Amino acid sequence: MHERGPIRCALRTWPMADAVAVAKARAVAASGAMAAGSGPGRELPAEEAALEVSWVQGFSNKSFGFINNQTVCYPCGNYILFLDLETKKTTALQCQTGPVGAFAANASSEVVAFSDQKLNPIIYIHHFPELNKLTELKGSAQLDYTLLAFSFTGPYLASYSSIPEFVLSVWNWQENILLCSESQPGITATSLSFNPMNWQQLCFVGESSVTIWHIERIEDEHHLKRNPVELPDEQGSISPHEDLFFPVSRSDDPYHGPDLPVSAIAGLVGDEAETFVPRNNIKTSVHPTAHCWTATSEIYMGCKEGYILAIDADKHCVSILQPKPPPEYMQKISDVVSYVRREVQKKKGGELNDRQNPLFSMAFCNEGLYAAGRDGILLFYHIKDLQYEMKVCADISQSISSLIFSPDYASLLLVTDQGPVYSYKPAHSGEAVKLLDTCSSCFLEADFLTPGNKYCVSVTISGEVQVWLLEDGTCLGKLNLDIEATAMACCPSSNSVAVGTKRGQIYFLDVTKAEAPRVVHRIFLSNFPVLSLHYDQSGQFLIARTTEGHVFILDARPSKLFQVLGYIVLADEVLDLSVVSDLKNDLVEVMVLLNGAEVQRARLEIFCLSSAITTDNDKCVNDQGMFNASAFKKKQYELDYPLSSAVKLKDNIVYGYCTCAPFICKYHLSEENMLEDPPVFSSEKRIPSNQFGSGFLCVSPNSQWLAAAAKDGVLFIYNISTMVIREETQRFANQKQELQMGIKKLRQTIQQMMYENEQVPDIEKLEHQEFNLDMEEQERLQAEAEQEVARARKEIEMENLSNCYLQDFIKYECWDALCVKGRAVKCFHMDCEVKNYPLEERSKEELETLEKVLRLKDTETANLKVQKEDLETESETVLSEEEGKKEAKAVADDGESFCLIGSLSSQYGGDTSILYHQCDLHTKEQRVNQIVLLKDIIYKVKTAFNKEFDIVAQQKEQEIARVKERNLRIREILEQLDLQVEVWEPALTDDEMPERALTVQDSEIKAEKYLTQEEKERAEMLAKLEMEKRLAATDDDRLRALDDMMGGVLEVRKEDILKMNIPPPPFISKPEDLWSDEEKKIFGEYEKKVKELNEEKEEYKKTLENEWKKLEASIQETTQNFDETVCKLSERKVKSEMVIYQEELKIVNLTCALLLDEELDTREAGLHNCLIKKKKEKVKKAKTVLTAKSKVDAYTGTYKDAVGEEKNLERRFRKQFADTPDDVLDELYRLYTHRPKSPRTEMLLDTPNPYGNCSGSEDYKDALTLLMKAMDELDSPEHMPEGLEQSIWKNFCLARRKKMESEELVKRKALKLAGMQAFFQRRMDENEKMKSQIENIFNELTWLQEKKMKLQQNLTVQFVLKQGQVELENTEIPDYSDAILIKKSVVEELNCSISTQGEKKIAAIIEFKDFSRGIRRLEWEHKKMRMQIEDLKEKARDIVILPISKDCQLFLTVQNYGSHIAQHIAGMEETLRFMDKLHEKNVKNHQKKIRELKKSIRLKEEANYELSLQLKEMLVSVSERRHIFEAADTRDISEKITKQRYQEILKQKNLRDLIKEQKEEFASLQSELEILRTRTPPHI
Repeated sequence: MHERGPIRCALRTWPMADAVAVAKARAVAASGAMAAGSGPGRELPAEEAALEVSWVQGFSNKSFGFINNQTVCYPCGNYILFLDLETKKTTALQCQTGPVGAFAANASSEVVAFSDQKLNPIIYIHHFPELNKLTELKGSAQLDYTLLAFSFTGPYLASYSSIPEFVLSVWNWQENILLCSESQPGITATSLSFNPMNWQQLCFVGESSVTIWHIERIEDEHHLKRNPVELPDEQGSISPHEDLFFPVSRSDDPYHGPDLPVSAIAGLVGDEAETFVPRNNIKTSVHPTAHCWTATSEIYMGCKEGYILAIDADKHCVSILQPKPPPEYMQKISDVVSYVRREVQKKKGGELNDRQNPLFSMAFCNEGLYAAGRDGILLFYHIKDLQYEMKVCADISQSISSLIFSPDYASLLLVTDQGPVYSYKPAHSGEAVKLLDTCSSCFLEADFLTPGNKYCVSVTISGEVQVWLLEDGTCLGKLNLDIEATAMACCPSSNSVAVGTKRGQIYFLDVTKAEAPRVVHRIFLSNFPVLSLHYDQSGQFLIARTTEGHVFILDARPSKLFQVLGYIVLADEVLDLSVVSDLKNDLVEVMVLLNGAEVQRARLEIFCLSSAITTDNDKCVNDQGMFNASAFKKKQYELDYPLSSAVKLKDNIVYGYCTCAPFICKYHLSEENMLEDPPVFSSEKRIPSNQFGSGFLCVSPNSQWLAAAAKDGVLFIYNISTMVIREETQRFANQKQELQMGIKKLRQTIQQMMYENEQVPDIEKLEHQEFNLDMEEQERLQAEAEQEVARARKEIEMENLSNCYLQDFIKYECWDALCVKGRAVKCFHMDCEVKNYPLEERSKEELETLEKVLRLKDTETANLKVQKEDLETESETVLSEEEGKKEAKAVADDGESFCLIGSLSSQYGGDTSILYHQCDLHTKEQRVNQIVLLKDIIYKVKTAFNKEFDIVAQQKEQEIARVKERNLRIREILEQLDLQVEVWEPALTDDEMPERALTVQDSEIKAEKYLTQEEKERAEMLAKLEMEKRLAATDDDRLRALDDMMGGVLEVRKEDILKMNIPPPPFISKPEDLWSDEEKKIFGEYEKKVKELNEEKEEYKKTLENEWKKLEASIQETTQNFDETVCKLSERKVKSEMVIYQEELKIVNLTCALLLDEELDTREAGLHNCLIKKKKEKVKKAKTVLTAKSKVDAYTGTYKDAVGEEKNLERRFRKQFADTPDDVLDELYRLYTHRPKSPRTEMLLDTPNPYGNCSGSEDYKDALTLLMKAMDELDSPEHMPEGLEQSIWKNFCLARRKKMESEELVKRKALKLAGMQAFFQRRMDENEKMKSQIENIFNELTWLQEKKMKLQQNLTVQFVLKQGQVELENTEIPDYSDAILIKKSVVEELNCSISTQGEKKIAAIIEFKDFSRGIRRLEWEHKKMRMQIEDLKEKARDIVILPISKDCQLFLTVQNYGSHIAQHIAGMEETLRFMDKLHEKNVKNHQKKIRELKKSIRLKEEANYELSLQLKEMLVSVSERRHIFEAADTRDISEKITKQRYQEILKQKNLRDLIKEQKEEFASLQSELEILRTRTPPHI
């Protein structure tokens, strides 16, 4: 840039934009601040300058519209662009308050409406082509408008706001009046449109809903009437709407009660009860994607699922035109077949009969319906009723998002998702022509191409590179890289562009030819995305930044193929990078802004690049390509504010954009190298930026201009020269230099002292901290480290504390809170387990409630007893007579009490006397008290069982203790018998002792236990003391002597008899023949003692074995007895469970009754609430009806006056022209009643607009004007009758015009009156409907009261039936109206007679069965005999035809067949022995051969070894000769010799081949000669 003249800037929004703009600065003020944009309501001061937009390019969204037949408009960033289709010129309309939000265009009025994106947005209406603002619409929207729509006729505009209001509003934009509005909370809209034939109908389309809004009016009042449309579900079925609050039918179950709505069951009261829908009833409907209106006020709608629907806007019903497409796995085949069919049939005329793809855009015309989807094919539907024909019109191979007809319906715009816009001419049926070639992807970056005055280059996120002409914004060329781009930079020294990608690659483009950019090189840096690219001013280096914190340095010259010189690894995340070139010293300074560990600070690293790294690159990098530490010198700086962007100037001035506050900080960095812990630099100056959000900075190449952009989209440009205070710098320059020199000298002195300190011996060395001049900083860092350690320790302690709390909470809830812990008892020998009932201790509130209920029950019982005593008025004689009957009845009642109570709780610890009688539970309080008492009975039953369980559990512990005592004796016996037998020893399992789970044993911990140093020393000391005690106990002479002599005991015990052995005499080792008589006698005595000792051992062993068996039998008997006890306890548990289930069944029945009563109350409250609402609505509707009636009556009078005036004009006609002759008067009357044809009707007869003349009553003045123009022809003198004066003709024309104006006025008033009467009738119908609904609510409330009374009287009573009685399978209660009562004895006698007759019948049946069995036995024996006869006959036949072999003959003829067989076997054995000898001989021969072969193999191996040694020597000699040959450089000679030798070898080979061929030829000739000789006879 230059300081003077216009400045051209390529603007980029933050973070990524959908438009790129080029602006020129109109002026540069003295203050140096120039704003490219300003916030809302902000006026530019006189000293500031503004940027004038030259051109804008981009495509914000798919909003497109015609402003007239030749001009389209669409939003683009902060602008609305108007494109002339013929001249291709573009006009821009800027939104002064920020980006454009919702957008709509109206071709009939040539106006455009758009909203801004800010708080409390405003809708702006502008007129084209002047682009002047007509009006501003300020509604109640707080955040944004999502949709805008113009009516086809009339000055009406519909708007829909987003969260939080979701308000649909209708405006009269000409008069700036809000007509009406309605809220739809939570509904997100996708499209909105007026009915072209009737502006009082609106189609509102949501994500999965469609609503037809009717705008009803009466005079100046407007009302929005909502009419939802029931869409089909995803399967295409249309189900009618079901009112869940007022169901159509009601069922009444005598057991479960009436069938109530789900809202009453859910307990909902109020508005939620009327709108509640269960999850199971919610059906997913289709998702509308596009819609359009027809000329018959129908709506064609495409769905995401593939359906095409036809919606009647008046009846609000839906019909399916096109069914759902096939599944996905069939869709692929269908797409292939459709493509082939499409290509073939397009050549034949474009007919297509079967296509089912989701449609995302629609447009209606006279001929039919145009539709398109993601496949990029434009289809035409010719629809008749519910049948259609389909034809392919065009294929652009891009997803089409919307279709828009021009106002004259001559062209159709096809807007694609990728950005390009096509134009299709339906009349010509040709191919679609590309109208606008844009990219829908967001622009990433834009930069000027060298020298910066002709071209600029932009890149989108999708990787499309575009070259623009700066003069008018013409796109000269583009190139799609087909990869996601992340950065871009233009080289200042060549016409090349570098583009970084998400995959870590850099593409280098040659833009020498702006019309055809091309990729010339590509480099892969890393697997991480490239974040930014920066060239230095000279274009020598390219610096690339990646996400992993690496900075790559590349040679920017194309002649070096953009070589990667190396990379630098930075410790922290890189936020920004700035490059400053020092052309005098041939250096490039790179400043990196890092995201340091300190959140409230920023860190800078600066390093210099010299030309040495390009000339001698190998010395600067290591083997991995990373720059060495000596390649360049790094400087680190800490700044006092966190920054999002920073730039550096040549005089060590740094400007940074602060993230914590809206200002720009200025820093001055020192020259000297910084230490590892650099000091924190404070900002010298803070410049307010008046911007919002994080931003970035950019400095001009001449360091004169500083640009700042932020997320709010506003760009500020500052003049740096006015921001720098040069006087202050010059004033203190000397002092500053002196201080710097002093600090530098002091630093050198300290470094020298540290170096000398390293050279002295260790005893004389000083610590490094003694050289630290800033002790406070060191102490601060140590304090911070200690604080961090304390914080980490505190976090760990808090985490451990939370875990301990969670542990204690779980233990308390699941263990400590139980007064009876859950445990089990298992059998010893059976798979039977019984568990007790875990019980929680009843709370104080529960006990108080129980006590209160018991007191209340006692009070009621005493009250009933007093009432009975007061009512007893009969005499004592009558009582005495009935006393016997009552005693007998009491005895019977004792047997039937269980049946009436409904459970057997009294037999298992429960007290049923405290319960209410089952037939007395009529009130809610009684049922609740009964539930409390039943729960108390269940608790007592469980407590009673737990007591028995505890006894059995204690008994098992005692049994285990007894078994352990007996096992001790069994182990002693086994030890004495020296037997290794496993002893069965029972133990309690974890289920029987659950408290084990709360104690962690040392054996369960697999990790080594951690011991502190004190614990280790204590453990070592204890182990040492234990060892000393053990050694002292073993070092006892008396004990050792006793152990050696008598086995450690003073007397021999009977148990030691098995260990006793009699020592043999010493001469036992001599032979027996050398023994003397004395020795033989001694040996005899020895044998006798040994025999006696063995007998004693055997006898003692038998005693021990018998004792062992008795102990085992005792253990088996006691454990089996315990198992029987556990089995009985299990049976008791089953019966207790049965009793508990009986009581719980009572509780369930009572709870159901309470729930039903509560549901009835809830339903009644919901109906009362609905009734109140309906009454309020009825009052409002009644007021509306009265108001409408009064307005209709008032306007009816006005209409009648107009009709009367019109008739008076007709009557006054003859009076006015009474002087004219009769024949002329008749002719005048005929002309007086004659009316011209409607000019608009004639004009629209041949129009392609399918909606024709859809003007409403608002066009009364326009219609009257057209009619008066049409009357000009009839008023001409040529239509004047003959003989009529000119003055009379003029009066006649004036009278006729007045009459026509009166007729038009009557027609307009008649239409208005009809609309008012229709409005009044609809309000009347709604009022009548409201009356019917209120009456139905009253009827249902009456029915609920009756049901509540019946349910209070009809009780559910539970009975315990005896086994054997028949229970009813059907749950329905039988009808006892015709039943009779009889005595029980009669039934029993009848049962006895029936059982007697049944026994007789059984006896007869058994006798018949035995007789039949005998008959079947005889038949079976007879059949057996017949089969035996057949078998014998078959055997005789086999004997007759049996063939006799040689062996059989030998057996029959030889007398001594056994000896013959023995001789034969002996011969065979002799032969076998001979064969064995022969086999052994052959084996020996083979073994001899194997030995010889092994010997030869060994000789061969030795020879091979010698040959291998010779081969090694020969290889050595060969290599020596090769080296000698190579050293002698006789390659040419050897090659010549080799060629000669090769020629000789080839010659020899050819000669051999020739000899071979001649031999074969000679042999063939010789064979032929022999054949000829044999054929030719010899000559004699």
